[in-house]
Formats: sequence, C-alpha cells, structure tokens
Amino acid sequence: MSATRRRTATPKSRAPGAPLGGGRYWFMLGVILVALAALVGRVVYLQVIDRSFLQDQGDARTLRVESIGAHRGMISDRNGDPLAISTPVVTLWANPQELPTDPIQLTLLAQALKLDPQELRDRVGRYAQKEFMYLRRQLTPAQAQPAIDLQMSGVYARDEYKRYYPSGEVAAQLVGVTNVDDRGQEGLELAYNRYLTGEPGKRRVLQDRKGRLVRDLHLIKDARPGGDLKLSIDLRLQYMAYRELAAGVRENDADGGSLVMLDAHTGEVLAMANLPSYNPNNRSDVDVRGLRNQAITDAIEPGSVMKPLAMSAALASGEYTPQSVIDTSPGWMVVDGYTIRDFRNYGKLTPAGILLHSSNIGMAHIALSLPKDTIWNRYRQLGLGQSPGTGFPGENSGSLPSLTNLPRSAQAAMAYGYGIAVTPLQLASAYTAIANDGKRLHPSLLKLSGEPESDQVMTPKVAHELLEMMEQIVKPNAGGHLAMVPGYQIAGKTGTVRKVTSTGYQKTAYRGLFAGIAPATNPRIVTVVMIDNPKKGDYYGGLVAAPVFSRVVGSALRLLDVPPDQPEEETAP
Repeated sequence: MSATRRRTATPKSRAPGAPLGGGRYWFMLGVILVALAALVGRVVYLQVIDRSFLQDQGDARTLRVESIGAHRGMISDRNGDPLAISTPVVTLWANPQELPTDPIQLTLLAQALKLDPQELRDRVGRYAQKEFMYLRRQLTPAQAQPAIDLQMSGVYARDEYKRYYPSGEVAAQLVGVTNVDDRGQEGLELAYNRYLTGEPGKRRVLQDRKGRLVRDLHLIKDARPGGDLKLSIDLRLQYMAYRELAAGVRENDADGGSLVMLDAHTGEVLAMANLPSYNPNNRSDVDVRGLRNQAITDAIEPGSVMKPLAMSAALASGEYTPQSVIDTSPGWMVVDGYTIRDFRNYGKLTPAGILLHSSNIGMAHIALSLPKDTIWNRYRQLGLGQSPGTGFPGENSGSLPSLTNLPRSAQAAMAYGYGIAVTPLQLASAYTAIANDGKRLHPSLLKLSGEPESDQVMTPKVAHELLEMMEQIVKPNAGGHLAMVPGYQIAGKTGTVRKVTSTGYQKTAYRGLFAGIAPATNPRIVTVVMIDNPKKGDYYGGLVAAPVFSRVVGSALRLLDVPPDQPEEETAP
C-alpha cells in the first residue's frame, strides 16, 4: 500500500525533445507574437502612415500663433512735441475653466490684482462656462508683475498699448481720445483713426500646457506701426492761449469760452483752446460740455465782429469809399416792424466811423442801399455757411439766411452780425482775407508742407482800407483799447451779442467777442476770442474778450520773434 502511494506521488519523467507544455505553449506564444506584431504595426502606422495627423495634433496642443501688437502713431505739434503717444501696458485675462477652484488661490490672485476677493470669485462663477474673461486691462508692467509671478494656471498676459496725452486738458478737444481698445473716439484721434492705427503682426510660438511661452519659433508677419500725425498748432502758444482763456473765463465768471489763432500767411491753426475742458488721461468725471471743440463745432451769432466783413462788400461795390458819409440820425430806425438801435445818436459817420462806433444804423443803411445779395455773396466768398474743410468730426458749417424772399430786416441784420451763425474758426478764417491782401486762407489743423489753399475775395486795396479803419478801434479811449499790445499796432473789432437758446434771445445772457490782426502793419497772426455768458460786471466784447486777446497775442508775437512795429508809448493801454 505504501509502495503504491510512493509510485503515484512520483511525477512522470519527460522524454527528451518533447514539446514544453504541449499545445498551450504554442497558443500562448502565438498570442504574444500576434500582440507584438499588432504593436509594431501600430507604431509603424502612427510613425509612418499617420505621422502628419499626430504631428498636427501635437502641434495644436503646443504651437500657437500669437498677435504682435502694433503701436498707434504719435500725434505731435508743429515742432515735434508729443500731444498723444502710446505706452506699453499689460492686460491680464483668464480661462475660468482652468483657474484653480481653491478659494485661497483666488484670494491670492485678487490681492495681486488689487481686486476684492469676493468680487473676483463672483466673476469667475459667472464666467464658469466660458473660456475667456478679463481680469485687469491696461496695467503697467509693474502693476501686472505680482499676478504673473503667481504662475497660476488659467491666467494669461497680453501686451497692449495705452494712449497717453502729455498736454492733458490744454488740447483735449482738438486732439481727442481713444477708447480702451485704442480706437479713436473724439477729435483728430477719430478723424485720422485709420491712418494712426497700426497693423498687428503674427508670430509662431511654443507654449507649455499652462500656456506659458517656451520658445519663440519664427515671425509670420511683422507688425506695422501707425502713421505719425503732425498738427499745425504750436504747443507753446497752445499752453499760453489756454492759460489766458481760463483766466478770462474765471475773471468774468463766464460759462466758458473759445480762442482760435491762425497764421496770417498760411491759415494754419497755431492755437485752439476751449473751456470747459477735460483731462483725457482721467475720464472718470467728465463734463460733457468739455468734450466739444466749440471753436469748430458750435456756431453762434457773431454780432458786430461781422461789420468789417460786411463793409468790405460795400467798399468793393463801388457805391462807397472811405470818404463816404452816412447819416445815422436819429440813432434808430424801423425795418419790417423791427426797431434797430445804436447806443446813441452818432449823426453823420464815414465807414471808419461806423466801425469805430459800431453803428448798427450805419451798417443797416449801407446794406439796404445795396442789392440784397451783395453782402450775402461776400459772406459766402469768405467761407461762411460752408464747411471749413478741416476734416474735424462734427465741424459746423454755420448758416446764412436764404436769399429767396430775403426780407429787408434780415438783409440789414446780416450787416451787423445777426441772423447768421458762424464758428470761431470760420470767423478767424474770414479775417485772414483782411490780413492777407484780400486773400482768404483755408484753415488747416495739420502742418502744411506746401502752398496753402486760398481764395482772392477782395482787392488788396479794400483789405488795406479795412485794416486802417480797424486800427482806429484799438487805440486809447476807443472801444477796443483793452486789446492793445505794447510795441505793436493792432487792428480789430469788438462784438457783443445776446445768446440764443431754444426759447429765443436771452435777456441777461451774452457773448463777448474780439477778432483782431497783429501786427497791423505786417500781419502775422489772426486771433478770435469768445467769452460765453460773462456774469461778473460788464459783458461787452471790448471789456471781456479784448483783454484776453491782448495777453495772448502779446505773448505770441514775442514767442514768434515778430519785431515791434510801434513805439511802446504809442501802444500802451
């Protein structure tokens, strides 16, 4: 029994050369070989046959085409001093689906961005189903660096440019502003937006899984910066004009004012100031009135500053000469039921006397004695009722009454500056004809490289006669004596007009104006000053606008190195 048990416990010996495991061995070996063959085949397929697909998929996860920012062109004054420049900034954005869900990390991010942590968490929650949200826009590199240093997943940085305006509120309405996307919104920034805007470039980069730059591979398209714009204004004159206009508005407790200074040889705008204004670098609290460039966009009734322009038509008609005598007695007249008055009865006046005393009656008599289109046509020749052609957004064409069935009262009113509307820029442009031997210069906001555009609207003889008449207005004891500039002979005209609103003429609201040419013997600049609704003391143009003209023009002539043309004792106010 025991012997039997020992035999059954002893394994059978394998014959030499017999196959190991029999059929199972070959089965397992076959499975392994098939698997290896499939694996090798797959590797060959992926590396040889389908290689381009895999490479594209890998590149899609690591290669990116990034935009290269192009800075906006610079706006400068005629001497190259910057008025608007683009500075590099950093915009931080996030993919909410990649941001960490840990509240502590979001709090750290909020602190780095100087945001309220709860506000940031709420924003991330609102954008949870999206792949893009702004964190902070247009930070300085120093402000953005703390958030970048966190190296937090889902947070990305993008280089951009932000517009900066070195002159601030001094030239704000003229230069204009851009929005947060660096696109022009107002002023010349809007008018020349396409020219100033650069064209972004493209580059291919290698990024890691967190979107961080690993390697800059190659440039696809280089960025093209925007074109630079050189304006006609002289920043020195602009600062001075704004300062003196602000002083005039403040001294007279006025609602605002405008000032335009033109080069009498080219028509270039050397200075253009408006009040109220605003700081384009900080628009958190902007007075909407300050956004308008009133010198170009707001047309007003000009009043008596139109009398020299109307007188040019009378002298050119041949019906009147500087020696003509017009009887203005008794100092008032009725036309079409409307009463026209002078300040007092001036009796018989020459054309020079009419301008000196600013006689409405004298101008009305002259206008009504001429064909009704005589003065109207002269105003059109001087650019009134038409676009100035500067290209400035919203520039106003002003208005003239229709010649069809023009009543005699309107014919008379035109001659002393009522019933029409002009902008300060249009008025200054019209006065260049008197300063430039009868040739009206088209105004330009850009520095000219060639000959200025002009129209011969009156003979040099008439222009010189008017200059001589207007010189008498800016003499001691005359209505424009406060416009006098020591060392220089000035020619000019005062104007005072009631403000017009939707309810008609205001009884207690006025505008005071002064339009002048300096020096009168060899004109260099033409300047128009308007003070809007002065409420402190007198409101006459000779008292509120003329002093501003004197200070501005006196400084301008010295800055431009214009030699004096009169002994100072003869021109002292």
